[in-house]
Amino acid sequence: MRKATLMLATSLGVVALSVTAMAQMVDGEVTKVDESAGKITIKHGPMKKFDMEGGMTMVFRAGDPAMLKQVKPGDKIKFEADKVSGQFTVMKIESQKK
Repeated sequence: MRKATLMLATSLGVVALSVTAMAQMVDGEVTKVDESAGKITIKHGPMKKFDMEGGMTMVFRAGDPAMLKQVKPGDKIKFEADKVSGQFTVMKIESQKK
């Protein structure tokens, strides 16, 4: 019984982490890609992680400049951002099916 309880608690923890990771992904649309500067401009919805309740258009640094080759203006995306050295930075980006 104890082993089953431990396995259930571990499983629930993994599910909670997955839900948290999904909750951090934000819907957006790429409006500009500046590979030479390592930046991307995204029109996005609310970013609860940063207490941004409304949508807006922002310039982000790319955590990995290679990700800028995967997208172009007009692409619908989901992305995860963080603050790195005081600058909003895209850590992960996924193109959405059209």
